[in-house]
Amino acid sequence: MSRITQATTDRLVASDPGLVRLRLGFSAVLSIIVAVLAILPFHQPLTITLVAAIAAMTSAFTVNDTTPGRQAVTLVLALVLGAASLTAASVGSAFPPLDSVVFVLLIFVAVYAQRFGSRGIALGSISFFLFFFAMFLQTHLKQVPVLLLALTIGIAANAVVRFVLLRRHTDAEFLRIRRAFRARLAAVVRAAEDYLAVGGSERTRKRLRTTNARLHETVLLIEDTAPEVTGADSVNRLRRRAIEVELAVQWLTITVQRTCAEELGEDVRDDLVARLRRFRSLIERDPRELPLISETEEFSKMLVEGSRIDEHAAAGDGIRRAIAELALADVRAQRVAEHDVSDTADDPEDPEEEKSSAFAYDNQTRSAIQAVVGGGLAVLGGELVSSQRWYWAVLTVFVVFIGSSTAGATFVKGVRRLGGTLIGIVGGLVLTLLVSGSVPATLALILVCVFGMVYMARVSQVIMAFFITSMLGLLYSLLGTFSLEVLWIRVAETAVGAAAGVLAAVVIVPVRTRAVMLDDVSTLLDELDEFVEKAAGLLSGAENVSVIEKSRDLDRAVDKVRTTIEPLTHPVNLSSRRDYGWHVLTTVETIAFRARHVAARSQAGLLVNEADRLMLYTGRIRENIAVLRKATSAPGGSGHGTLVRDDGTPVADRIDDPQARSVLTSLGHLDETVIALGRAFGVEATDPAPSAKG
Repeated sequence: MSRITQATTDRLVASDPGLVRLRLGFSAVLSIIVAVLAILPFHQPLTITLVAAIAAMTSAFTVNDTTPGRQAVTLVLALVLGAASLTAASVGSAFPPLDSVVFVLLIFVAVYAQRFGSRGIALGSISFFLFFFAMFLQTHLKQVPVLLLALTIGIAANAVVRFVLLRRHTDAEFLRIRRAFRARLAAVVRAAEDYLAVGGSERTRKRLRTTNARLHETVLLIEDTAPEVTGADSVNRLRRRAIEVELAVQWLTITVQRTCAEELGEDVRDDLVARLRRFRSLIERDPRELPLISETEEFSKMLVEGSRIDEHAAAGDGIRRAIAELALADVRAQRVAEHDVSDTADDPEDPEEEKSSAFAYDNQTRSAIQAVVGGGLAVLGGELVSSQRWYWAVLTVFVVFIGSSTAGATFVKGVRRLGGTLIGIVGGLVLTLLVSGSVPATLALILVCVFGMVYMARVSQVIMAFFITSMLGLLYSLLGTFSLEVLWIRVAETAVGAAAGVLAAVVIVPVRTRAVMLDDVSTLLDELDEFVEKAAGLLSGAENVSVIEKSRDLDRAVDKVRTTIEPLTHPVNLSSRRDYGWHVLTTVETIAFRARHVAARSQAGLLVNEADRLMLYTGRIRENIAVLRKATSAPGGSGHGTLVRDDGTPVADRIDDPQARSVLTSLGHLDETVIALGRAFGVEATDPAPSAKG
């Protein structure tokens, strides 16, 4: 039984690193409870009480600034903008169709506000949802004073929960993230075991890819949280060690796949699977209870077996060495995480972040324009379905455009939203029948739906839509207006809104997925060029910069490409487009992997004695990047140039320092991956001129 409990705990920890989503879910529920209890002494009607609850809920899961001070400022701004939104909704209800005009214009503001980061998204979403719920509850102009009272109570309730009752403890959260890291690390090793055991299959290959992606998410969380729990002198050291573990894990999975392509005897295969299983047993527990791997007998065996490989290497030795390297990287990371400063390095300061332009005509602006047009179409279509509940269609337009910058992404979100709503209809009906008019049971189920909505918001749009629709069915029951007809109107309005959003995205100033992907790839190439330039400066001793931070900028650019390209890899697309999308995504992820490898090994002046060779390789990479940038800026054209391949000279010959050899080899692999990316854009590669060889 304890093993089942432990396995369940491991899955929970791995699925929600740092229990961030769990904390947000409880924060939303507790904020609603505090808000309702606070407004009860004022003896307000149910609709006013619900406004307080809604204000508490929306501020709980939309305000996600990095520091408590910034969160407090956002809450104050939310109070001001929320008051304006409630007032406008109440005035609009008295002078129709003013309410629909303001509602549609509010979509533009909310979607455009995404360019201002988390604060812009929070303020835009809060303003929009408060306007929506004011129409849903059919508030009146004379209720504005008590509505503002309810709004103040709701936001104040969330502030109490956020800063007092469920105050964030960074040390504890960092420890939970480390536990999630270890659980996800174990998941990758387990996936490698399964892949090796069956000799490779599409299902196990997909698991390897998924578990590696989830591990990468946790590494980024560690890096984001580290500055809050450790000194400035340790942050870059921790980042470096975290990258080394991630690189070792990725190399293990690559080695496993390569080994499976070879002929392996059953005894060798079983031995390798057993070694992976033994290694996994050392890493999948709480880091507070687990001794350093270096303190175990197994660790010594791994290093001995991993280091004995020579020209007489046996089958499977690549995996044995990869396990040893991963064990060593894990030890170093644990020591840094436990504030062991014995592994010191002089790391430069992090560069300051660039601020985005407040006014620009770009893809986000075009999305905002499309959202306005889609909102107008949704009002017209929604009125035909129901003159009283047309605002559901406008809500759908807002939801499908938030976080979407392309027509493809809008279409995919619309389909998911409609699918979740259809399932939610069934859920709302069943839940309403279960409570049978019991107010306490209805309130309890509403809180459950709120928790599920917030907890699943970052995981699945379908499940989130299910909880929202179920919650609304319960709200209708609480207000005494529930009927199956109302729920079906909700489905029809959702379909109208999804169709209006997709139509606007496709027809009005269309933003094609491929066009945005090209822009994102171009940005990625800019980041890569800067990374190579800074790495060359660091390795040659010319300057002291944080190439680790530059590699993370590159990672963020890859994440943006991954999000943009999702519609191309979605099953609704043709096979050829999916293959193209997967090729681009796999290649840019490999570029990020190679860059992380360079960053993890780079030190100031490491190649000062090989500066000429370093500049030769980095210069060629940057020239190839420049050719690719031309290709992405003018796809389908000609005159981009050709990519130049390596002249065939061993990258690391005549270099004794193994770390220097490793860095130069990684730069060579990075160049090969850039050339591979060129194939996606029709850019050919040519061998260098004979004079460049040797």
